[in-house]
Amino acid sequence: MRYRILAAGMISALAGSLAAQAEPVTAEDFAKFPSVSSVSMSLEGDMLVGVIADPSKDGDARAAAYWDLSGEIDTTKPLVPSNITPSSGKTKFYGASALKNKKSLWFTVQPYIGALEGCGEGKTTGSTKKYLQKVYMGNERIKKIDDLPDGRAEIGANKMLLRCFELEGDTGIASLLPLDPTKIVLRRTSTKNGTSYFEHDLSNGREKFLFKASDTQQIEVSTRTGEPVARTELEYEDGAWRQYISLLDNDGNFRIEEPLTTEIANRFNMEVLGKQNDTENYFVATDKFDDKVAIYLYDASTDSFSDDPVFAHPEFNASGMIFSDRAQDFGAILGFTYSGPVQETYWLDPEMKSIQDGLDAAFPGKNVAISDYTADRNRVLFAVSAADMPPAYFLLVDKSKVAVIGSQRPWIDVEDLGKSKFVYYSARDGLQIPAIITLPAGFEEGQKAKGAIIVPHGGPWARDSAGFDSSGWTQYFASRGYIIMQPQYRGSDGWGRALWRAGDGEWGQKMQDDKDDGAAWLV
Repeated sequence: MRYRILAAGMISALAGSLAAQAEPVTAEDFAKFPSVSSVSMSLEGDMLVGVIADPSKDGDARAAAYWDLSGEIDTTKPLVPSNITPSSGKTKFYGASALKNKKSLWFTVQPYIGALEGCGEGKTTGSTKKYLQKVYMGNERIKKIDDLPDGRAEIGANKMLLRCFELEGDTGIASLLPLDPTKIVLRRTSTKNGTSYFEHDLSNGREKFLFKASDTQQIEVSTRTGEPVARTELEYEDGAWRQYISLLDNDGNFRIEEPLTTEIANRFNMEVLGKQNDTENYFVATDKFDDKVAIYLYDASTDSFSDDPVFAHPEFNASGMIFSDRAQDFGAILGFTYSGPVQETYWLDPEMKSIQDGLDAAFPGKNVAISDYTADRNRVLFAVSAADMPPAYFLLVDKSKVAVIGSQRPWIDVEDLGKSKFVYYSARDGLQIPAIITLPAGFEEGQKAKGAIIVPHGGPWARDSAGFDSSGWTQYFASRGYIIMQPQYRGSDGWGRALWRAGDGEWGQKMQDDKDDGAAWLV
């Protein structure tokens, strides 16, 4: 079954009121603040939050936006924020996350000039100009936004340590604890002092320290209880870095699992994604047994992997799993994600697959990414994008109607943007190199382009995506008549271990040849 979704004309409606843009896209088109970004929906589906370009300041500043979704939703017109809170003074909004119980997290930065005293960058004297990072908790309709309580004082934090968290720290959600009506687990990370985990009560703002990971450790947290599930840590021993993964034993102590231990020099991926319900089995993503990352079951009672993967893609790395957070089937596997030219989801859950299929049919040729949904699936937040379409946000209502939230960059005429395609070409030694090609708008095979430009990614242990390029450079040049190639040269990460390791010792050599060979292939 595939849901029939009424979304005709939605993409054109986003830009329908805009004047046609005959000029090529400009750098200013990408330098402006997005019209809307960082949109998320609460667990209950009763509100959306996001960051918007402040309408009172002609888009020259950003503001916090709240959409009240309680009651019926009129899908015949774009959803308008119910409340807007402008940035105040030097504090600037840049991100948001809807929680539950009418609460939301707001991420801000503000300029700072002062002493770092060894925080993060190691500078111990003088003053440095940078930004403070602050996270606030918003109440219903974001009428009030409060600084989060530190909580770190419970583990002996002093004033300089608190400032260090602001300068170099990162605050985020470790678990929404979907089965608990008021509590969540927050994590706070500092480059100097590791990561601390706190239980935060949304009903009264109180926090309780739970546990701490050092700066060389990472802890996987149970979404059901907020308790630790697995611990990953780096250790330097006998002249080599090793990654150890520990799992909790029946006595509540971490025990190192030798089959999960890897030497960093070998660069095997090894990550615990979660635990199977009511068993001693864990889901582990690894490329230990194949060129591409696949997901296996690991039995902690026998220290063994499953013979076959739970999920594997023949061409691309598996990247994650999606579990149910509903009480009736909590922890059930809904789907798997994998890193193709764009991030994609392989749904196992029939209802979610039907919704995805319906959305794909409603937005043909685009990338439809589902982000948030209610337990009954009657409200689904999703984004639509493509190389030739800036991300736009929509809300699926009752599995049949679509409401427009807005596009990140509605001032860009999508007719001026070129499409992309994913290809492989042979390097001079025969190695197959993935590449993303962006063509000028309306370009057809056999036409003569103004020229071609090779745009390699940085890193080099990184990769590009065939989705919308938020930097703007690919479309900037494509809209001026150039063909753009982004070669995923040897040494690129995320395309398989063989391509990644083929770059070892080849910086500036075969790695550079791959780019030259890409240019020759275009000709």
